[in-house]
Amino acid sequence: MSALSRRSLLALLPAALLARPALAQGEAWPRERSVRLIVPVAPGGSQDIVARLTARHLGDAIGQSVLVENLPGAGSNIGYEAGARARPDGYTLVAGSDTLSINKALFPRLPFDPVEGFAPVARTVKVPQILVVRADSPATSLDAFIALARRGQPNVGTPGNGSLAHLLGEVIQQTTETRWTHVPYRGGALAVNDLLGGSLTGVMINIGAVTDHVRVGRLRGLAVSSGTRTAALPDVPTLAEAGLRGIEAMGWHGIVAPAGTDPVIVAKLNAEIRGLAKRPEIAERIAALGMEPGEDTPAELLALMRADATRWGEVIRTARIRPD
Repeated sequence: MSALSRRSLLALLPAALLARPALAQGEAWPRERSVRLIVPVAPGGSQDIVARLTARHLGDAIGQSVLVENLPGAGSNIGYEAGARARPDGYTLVAGSDTLSINKALFPRLPFDPVEGFAPVARTVKVPQILVVRADSPATSLDAFIALARRGQPNVGTPGNGSLAHLLGEVIQQTTETRWTHVPYRGGALAVNDLLGGSLTGVMINIGAVTDHVRVGRLRGLAVSSGTRTAALPDVPTLAEAGLRGIEAMGWHGIVAPAGTDPVIVAKLNAEIRGLAKRPEIAERIAALGMEPGEDTPAELLALMRADATRWGEVIRTARIRPD
């Protein structure tokens, strides 16, 4: 072999050696160690419950522990930023939600991009929103509630300023040309407690937070934001059935990874997470929470996140909503 040939061969070796670990990483994952799942909210809420449910069954599926770490604060941005800045090796995942798209507009000066800074993996569940009142409220329907809003200005609680429930309420007000006083809470449970206590006219919230209250008759559901009625509360009409056509809004919980994560790893995770919803015990737990299983591919979830960022960004700017 000539000296020139030897030099040419040696020049090719670094590139080949660099290419091999990237391929091996996706193929070998997750043999090296346990997987960290960052949950950007405090324990106890629906996002945390779904994340822990996913972690437990995902760990069984991939043969590796999935360790949950709650990093709440700053509208979920503390946890989201930690996830976005993590090494994209498949060993750090984030329990994402519709707040990723919302936060892109609600917090325009973040040091990371809540949408493009992640590789979407899978939407675990879809989460309808619902408008509820006390069982003894004179608002026996959405029409009656809107009429009530036209006669006065009811106060409506939500899980927080800039939450999906808040934004949906703004859309309803704009569509019906009514106004109500928005009362943001730091968590849906506090809003529901005040509604039950009589200090609120209504609450807009994710359906899982009030399903039991509606079923036993403490609260009345006026409308759900899904395209069809939910199995959890089949007697509650959709917004379209209640007279507000063209308004549909589904929250979601799911899994995202840092941008740049190996597509092989993302595909493996997506397949396992989509498979989890087919297990009877998982499906039953999701249904009990008033939620519906998600079936998205990573590309479909990315398209949803981008579309929601545009949609809710316009609502945030029009209503001049600011974070708490």
